[in-house]
Amino acid sequence: MKIAIFGQYYQNDTRPIIRDIFVFLNKNEVELVIEKEFLAILYHHEILKKEYKTFTSYADLDQSFDLFISIGGDGTILRAITFVRNSGIPVLGINAGRLGFLAKVQKENIELFLQSIIHKKFTVSKRTLLSIESKPKNNAFKEINFALNEISVSRKDTTSMITVETYLNDEYLTSYWADGLIISTPTGSTGYSLSCGGPVLTPDVKSLVITPIAPHNLSARPLVIPDKTEIKLKVSGREPQYLVSLDSRIATVDNETTLIIKKTSFKINMVEIQDETFLKTLRNKLLWGEDKRN
Repeated sequence: MKIAIFGQYYQNDTRPIIRDIFVFLNKNEVELVIEKEFLAILYHHEILKKEYKTFTSYADLDQSFDLFISIGGDGTILRAITFVRNSGIPVLGINAGRLGFLAKVQKENIELFLQSIIHKKFTVSKRTLLSIESKPKNNAFKEINFALNEISVSRKDTTSMITVETYLNDEYLTSYWADGLIISTPTGSTGYSLSCGGPVLTPDVKSLVITPIAPHNLSARPLVIPDKTEIKLKVSGREPQYLVSLDSRIATVDNETTLIIKKTSFKINMVEIQDETFLKTLRNKLLWGEDKRN
C-alpha cells in the first residue's frame, strides 16, 4: 500500500498522534510519501528521523497512491484537497484537534481505524466541489479555482454593506444587500453557512445553499437549489473592491466583476469508517452534545 501524508503541527498536542500514525504504518510496511514542508517540520521537532520520499504539489500524486492522509482538523483537509484535486485518491482525515465533520478519526481510535484502512475495510463518500470563473479574468482563480466547503463574497475595507446581484441559470433572482453571500456545498453546509443561519445538508444531497451574511432585508433567507445550477454574481459597493474566499483562500476582486460559480466536473473521495459516520458527528457536534449511546 502507498500513502501520501500531509498535516499541520500543533506543538506538543500533535506529537503523540503523529508518532502513533507513523509507527503503525511503518510496522505494516506501508510506503509513505510526505508533503515536503510538513516533513521538514517533523524533522525539526525530532518527531521523525527516518528518510522519506516527498511530494510538493498535486503533480507528484498519481494513480499509484492508495490513500491520502490529512493530519489536523477540517481546515487541514481543505488545504489537502489542493494536492488531491481530480486524482480520485481517497482522503482520510485524522483529527488532531476539536471535533470535525471532515477529520473523522479521533486520536484515541487511530490504530483501530488504520487497521481497517490497511485491510481496505472502508467506503468512500463522494463530495461535490464548486468552481469559480471571473469576467474579466482574475489571476487568483487561474490555478486553484475550486472549493470543497464554500465560495463566498464579502465586503472589504469598509463597514458598509455590499450589493450582490444574483442570477440562477441566467435568470435574475434578487440583489442581496448584505455583508456578503455564501454559496455552499452539502459538505460546507455545516461550516460558515450554518453559522449564518443556513440549513444542514447530508453529504449525498445533490443541492447547493445560498446564504446571505447579515442581510439588511429580514426577508432574505437561505435558499437551497439544485447542484446543477449555474450561479452568476455581480458585486457593487462603496469601496472599489471586495473579497472572494474559496474555503480558506482569499482573493481581492474589483467591483462589477462577473463571477460564475458552478459544480466541478470532479469530486473528492472522502474515506468513511463504519463507526465514524456523518450522522454520528452531527449528533455529537450539533444536536445533543456527546453521544449518550457510546
